[in-house]
Amino acid sequence: MTGDHALRAITLDGAFRVVAIRTTDTARAVVAAQKASGGRAALLGEMLTGTALIRETMSPDLRVQGILQGDDPKTRIVTDCFPDGSVRGLVQARPGSEVALGERAVLQMMRTLHNGELAQGIVQANAGAGISGALMEYMQASEQVVSFIAVGATIDPDGSVASAGGYIVQLLPEVGDGPLMVMTERLKEFPAIMELLTEGHADPDVLINELLYAMPFEIVGQDGVRFECKCSDERLLASLASLPKADIKELLDDPRVLEIDCDYCGRHYRFAPEKLRGMLATH
Repeated sequence: MTGDHALRAITLDGAFRVVAIRTTDTARAVVAAQKASGGRAALLGEMLTGTALIRETMSPDLRVQGILQGDDPKTRIVTDCFPDGSVRGLVQARPGSEVALGERAVLQMMRTLHNGELAQGIVQANAGAGISGALMEYMQASEQVVSFIAVGATIDPDGSVASAGGYIVQLLPEVGDGPLMVMTERLKEFPAIMELLTEGHADPDVLINELLYAMPFEIVGQDGVRFECKCSDERLLASLASLPKADIKELLDDPRVLEIDCDYCGRHYRFAPEKLRGMLATH
């Protein structure tokens, strides 16, 4: 498969699960929609990649959302990954402020369970460990799964995303001391994800073959990844319908067409007062 996609593999001895992902085009599109650049673009790309990896690993047929609250509590990045492979992202920051990792920064991951309940965990996101380290801590603390995670996004001189991707290696219950020792040494010597992305050696099939070199494995899943927003006239109207009746009446008092931009994709919506009146009638 070409373009953005994820591959899931498992060793035949049941020792390791590996998921590798390419998110270059997706991150580029999301970053452009958010008009992000530089460090903000890199963090957004890493969050998109990490959230998609967690979904592919823990809930491939369900929705996963990640929220990074920056060191400045009034800044955050939200990433949303859906079962059909669609991904979207949002940067919320005041003009002139930057989303940054630090002592007050936290990463929150939420995933839907099959029974409809929400599983979530919150960990610190410090600058030293980066998004990769925060994701590993989340997997250990909230999912009780020992994992090695590496995500990255490289940025072109013009501030746009040049490449994005990463991988996760999980220890499964059947892992023995021998394979564990081999994988531990391999990960110690494995090139940094930013180096692999920069040199063009981070395609999912390449990563999986290198990580599991000489370990018999099988590919157990393959999914496409793309930027797609879930906004629509119906969804926005449903959101407006949830407002208090007094707020809806206030909107109706203004004869002008109501105009709303989607925060995720920037799509522009226009709602005539007639639509709002119908909504109020059923409120």
